[in-house]
Amino acid sequence: MVNFGQVRCLPKLPGGCYLLKVNLLSFQKPSRYINSELNSIHKKAPLKTALAFPDIYEIGMSHLGLKILYDIVNRLPFASAERVFAPWTDLEDALKKKGHLLSSLESGLPLRDFDIVGFSLQYELSYPTVLNMLDLGGIAVRTEVRLEKGGPLVIAGGPCTLNPLPMSPFIEAFFIGDAEEAIKEILKTYLGWKEGGRQGKEGLLKALAEIDGVFVPFLGKGKKVMRRIIPSLEDAPFPEKPVLPYTHIIHDRVNIEIARGCSMGCRFCQAGMAYRPVRERSPEKVLELAEKSLKNTGYEDVSFTSLSSGDYSCLQPLMKEFNRRFGARKISMSLPSLRVASVNRDILREIRAVRKTGFTIAPEAATARLRSVINKDFSEDTYISALETLFKEGWHNLKLYYMCGLPTETEEDIAAIPEMVLQAIKISRKLTGRHVNISVGVSSFIPKPHTPFQWYGQDPVDVLKEKNFYLKKALLKKGVKYKGHNEEMSLLEAVLARGDESVSALMEAAWKAGCRLDAWTEVFDFEKWKRAMDVSGIDAAMVAEKKYPLEAVLPWEDIQTGVTKDYLLREYQNAVSGNFTSDCRKSCRNCGVICAKMERSESASENNGSGKVSGEPGISSGSLHKDIFPPLLEESVRIRVEYSKTGKAKYLSHLELMTAIVRAFRRAGFPLKYSSGFHPSPKISLGPALGVGIAGLKEYLDMEMAPPVRQESFLEALNRVLPEGIRANKMSLLDKHEMSLSSFIVRYIYEIKADQMLDCSVFFGKEEVLVERKDGLIDIRKMVEDATGLDEKTFRVTLREHDGLKVRLSELMPLLFGVPAEELDITRVAVFGWKGSWTEPIEGERIWAARS
Repeated sequence: MVNFGQVRCLPKLPGGCYLLKVNLLSFQKPSRYINSELNSIHKKAPLKTALAFPDIYEIGMSHLGLKILYDIVNRLPFASAERVFAPWTDLEDALKKKGHLLSSLESGLPLRDFDIVGFSLQYELSYPTVLNMLDLGGIAVRTEVRLEKGGPLVIAGGPCTLNPLPMSPFIEAFFIGDAEEAIKEILKTYLGWKEGGRQGKEGLLKALAEIDGVFVPFLGKGKKVMRRIIPSLEDAPFPEKPVLPYTHIIHDRVNIEIARGCSMGCRFCQAGMAYRPVRERSPEKVLELAEKSLKNTGYEDVSFTSLSSGDYSCLQPLMKEFNRRFGARKISMSLPSLRVASVNRDILREIRAVRKTGFTIAPEAATARLRSVINKDFSEDTYISALETLFKEGWHNLKLYYMCGLPTETEEDIAAIPEMVLQAIKISRKLTGRHVNISVGVSSFIPKPHTPFQWYGQDPVDVLKEKNFYLKKALLKKGVKYKGHNEEMSLLEAVLARGDESVSALMEAAWKAGCRLDAWTEVFDFEKWKRAMDVSGIDAAMVAEKKYPLEAVLPWEDIQTGVTKDYLLREYQNAVSGNFTSDCRKSCRNCGVICAKMERSESASENNGSGKVSGEPGISSGSLHKDIFPPLLEESVRIRVEYSKTGKAKYLSHLELMTAIVRAFRRAGFPLKYSSGFHPSPKISLGPALGVGIAGLKEYLDMEMAPPVRQESFLEALNRVLPEGIRANKMSLLDKHEMSLSSFIVRYIYEIKADQMLDCSVFFGKEEVLVERKDGLIDIRKMVEDATGLDEKTFRVTLREHDGLKVRLSELMPLLFGVPAEELDITRVAVFGWKGSWTEPIEGERIWAARS
C-alpha cells in the first residue's frame, strides 16, 4: 500500500513483487502495511483489479464481502485482485509530502495503473474517503474527466448502492446486489474491451449496462435496474483460505455466512428488506468451511454470521456438532447480536462450551407500542425470560442496543428505555448476587431507501441531542455504560442515504474542505461539513428531515430490490396502525420477491435438533496429527523454543507476534495445553518483549503441550507454517523447576546500525545518566556494560537490567548515540541469564535444532 522511494533489489515475495524501502516506524500500527500476510495472493494477470475499501485496514479486512471477491477474482486465470485501504492520517500526510501515490498492498502498484478500481460502499460517511482515495491514487474524481482524459474503470458495489445518486458523478458503474456471479461477467466484459483496443469508454459502459444488476449513471435515468440475486448459498463461492492479518482487526476470527437475507421484516432495516429472500447454507457445508478455514488460518474463534443468526433453521444442531468436532481444540463459536426471542438455554450452553464472551441483544424499542410500529415482535415476558436464562447460565456481560428518533416515537417511549435497562439490572442482581456489566448503545434512526419508513423524515438534530442527553444522564445514574452516536454524523448519514444527485456537490465540497475517514470521531469535523453546505448551497437538515408524500416518485426508484413499492406502502400503513407482520417464512406476505422453497438439512429434520449432523467424525487434537506426533512422552511437557524475528516481521508488536505464533501452532495442529476457566488460553509465554521495529536472532518462548510429542518433527512442522520472517531454530525440553524466561533473562546484546557515523564517547564519559520514570529518577548508565564499534556506523552494545528495572531502547538510544531508536536498524542478537556464568536460555543435551 506504501510506495515510497526507489525499489531496492531485495528478495522477491511470492508473485514477484518487491519489498519497498520505507521506514514503517513513521506510522501508527506498521503491521497494517507490511504486506505478505498468510494466504495473501501475489499474481500477474492480463486484467488488474484493485479492491478498494474506503476505510482503514482493520475495518476493510473485517469485511466478508471483500474476502469473497478477493478469492473469486484471483481464481480467474485472466484476472488478479489486490487490496487498497484508506490510509490513516499520518500515512496520507506522508504520501502528499513525498509526492507519492496511494498504492495496492500486494504489489505497490499505484491506483491509477489498475484496469478496474472497485469500491465497497458500506457506509454513507465513507463517501468523501472514496474521493480522497481516488485523488491520492492519481485518478480524477469525476467520471466526466476520466471519460475525457482516461483512467481506470471506477465501479462500486455494496448496500449503499441501493441509492447510487449521491455518488453518481464519481462512479462510472454501480453493481446492485449479490456479486458472486456478476463479478465474472463484469471482468470478462472489460477484458473483451481491453483486448479490442480500448475503443471508446462509452462503449464499455453501454456493454456493462447490459449486465443484470449494473447501473450506469452516464446513460441517464429512466432505466430500471433490478438487484442481482444468487439463488443458493450452498454452492456459492466462499474463501477457504482467507487472508490472515498480522494486526488485530475488528472481526478477528473466521466468519462464515450461514444465511443471507432476513424474513422478520423490521421496518427500519434496509438490509432486511433488500437482501430477501432468505437463503441458508447447510450445516454440513458450514462445518466443511469451518474446518478448512481453521486449518488455513489458525484462528481460535468462528462466528456464524447472518442478519438474523438466531433464526437459522439448523442453528442448534450446527452448534452442537461444531463443539463436538472442535471443542477439544478449544475453538470457540460466536453469534452476532440475537433477537430477544432467539435467546434460549441450549444456544447459550453451546456458546459457552469453550469460551464465554459478552452477549448482545437488540430490543431496539422499549415499549410494546413502538415495537409494533417497527415490527419488533417480542413481549415483556419474552424479554424477562431471555434475561433470566442469560444470567442463570452465568453471563456477567450484556450489551443492549436501542434506537431513538423512530417514527411515531413519544416521550414515554424514550423514558421507557432506562426502565427496561433497570429491569435487566434487577434481574441480574437477583440471579447472580453480584454486579453485572451492562452497557447500552443508542443510535439515531436513519430513514433508509427501500424500507417502509423511506417516506419519513429524520428528527431534527436538536431533538436527537435532547433525547440522547436524557438517556445518557438517566443510564449513567443507574451505573450503566452508555454509548451514543454523534447526532451530526446521523444527520449526514441521512442526507447521503436519501439524497439525489444534487447532494454530490455537498460531498465534493466536504472532501475539498478536508473531510475523510468521517466514521472516526477523532477525525470527524462537522465544521468542515457546515462550510461545505455554505459552498454547495445544500441544506442538509432539509434533505434529512424531508417527508415524502406517499404518491411521490422517490429519487432512488430506478433501483429495484425486488420488494415492491406496494408492499412497502402496506407495511407503512401497518406501522401507522401498530400491526405486526409475522415472519414471512411462516406465511407469505407477497412482498414481490420470489422465494424458492426453503429446505432444511436432512439431518436436522430427521434428528429434530438432536445435534447430529452427517459428515466427518469428530476430530480431536490427538487424532488429527498422528503423523507429526508419534507416541514419545505420555504426560504434558514444558518446551522452550528459540526463534528469530527478522525482515518485515520485526514490525510486529509483542502482542501481534504472540498471536502470529499461537496461530501457527494451531495450523500445525500441535496439542497445546490450555488454562482452565471461562476464557481458556494456551500456556505459552514469550521472553522479554522486542519493541516494534527491532529484530531478534535468538528469541525464546516457553509452552506446554499435551502428549504425544516428538520434538524432531515439531520444528519441521512449525517452520512450514510460520509467517515470513519468523523461524524456529531449536527447542529443548524443560525441567518443571526451570525459571521462567522473564525471570531468567537479564542481559542483552544488540547490534546497532545507522546511516551516519555513531559516537557514544559522550555517554561513556559520564558517571551517571539520569532519566525520569514514574517511580522517579533512574540512572541508565549502570545498564550499559559495553559498546564496541564494529565499524563507523555499527556498534555491538551489551545491556543489563539493574535493580529489577528493564532497559528501554527508546529511552537509551538518543542518550547513547544521539539518534532516535526509530531511525536506527536494531537487532537483538543474544540474551542471557545467570547460572554461575552468563548462560543462554537453551543449553544442555536435550536440544533439537532445525534443519538449515
